[in-house]
Amino acid sequence: MKKSVICPAYNEALNIPHLLAELRRELNETYEIIIVDDGSTDGTGEIAQKLAPDYSGVKVIRHKKNLGKTSAILTGLHLSSGDVIIIYDADLQFAASDILRLVAKIEEGYDVCVGWKKGRYEKKFVSFIYNLLARKLFALPVHDINAIKACKREVLEGMRLRKDWHRYIVPLAKAKGYRITEIPVKLYPRRFGEPKYQSPSRIIIGFFDLISVGFQLSFIQKPLLYFGTIGFFSILLGIGVGLLALILRLFGHGFRPLLYLVILLVLSGILFFALGLLGESISAIIERLEEIEKRLK
Repeated sequence: MKKSVICPAYNEALNIPHLLAELRRELNETYEIIIVDDGSTDGTGEIAQKLAPDYSGVKVIRHKKNLGKTSAILTGLHLSSGDVIIIYDADLQFAASDILRLVAKIEEGYDVCVGWKKGRYEKKFVSFIYNLLARKLFALPVHDINAIKACKREVLEGMRLRKDWHRYIVPLAKAKGYRITEIPVKLYPRRFGEPKYQSPSRIIIGFFDLISVGFQLSFIQKPLLYFGTIGFFSILLGIGVGLLALILRLFGHGFRPLLYLVILLVLSGILFFALGLLGESISAIIERLEEIEKRLK
């Protein structure tokens, strides 16, 4: 099988020479290397293009502006020709030799193999909580979803990755029934450059993306089941409160707020049912579009 190593790079000029040298030292001619310069301002793209002719099987493509890691991966995928895709960051925090171990698992028959980070690193606690939530929410058989990874080409080609959804390649693959495994990999300190994901806002973005993907993989599959259940109990509770208000009224105790609560609960229940029916219609349209897309391919 031919393999493609996609290396998203944003302001990694100092790492590029070492990256190319290490990848070519460890990998044979069945591996192509694709450097995706994601709108760098430090000359990353220029250095990669200058060094590319010195190594066999190296391609370089550049974004005019920073579009994010997900876009860089998709650009690399479009340019690649490998049957196996490896996502390997240009910061060299993983050993190039780990690529061979990941690919060996794919050759054993797995569809996706991810690295399980070992060693000391910043935000380890945040990473642990994030991965724990992802593991529980998506019932994943792996401990880490955001490290070096390898997968069959068809896995990525069958996904719709929105901005920053590169973190959720594993859950999305799991939802489609692909076989997933992991191997322990050592995380090394950065040699050059600055980390790109140190902002506290990244934690918030990651959390909401986690909820969004969870919604896509659960609620949107059976919207009427979820929203209809909430609507049913809301209406049932409204009827119960209405009966209570009626009984109290018969005994001479009228509470107008109870009437408002009944109206609120019943109307909320009807709205939830309506959302469920609307969701079912949207889900049917999505399924039809996916069927058309498969036929076109």
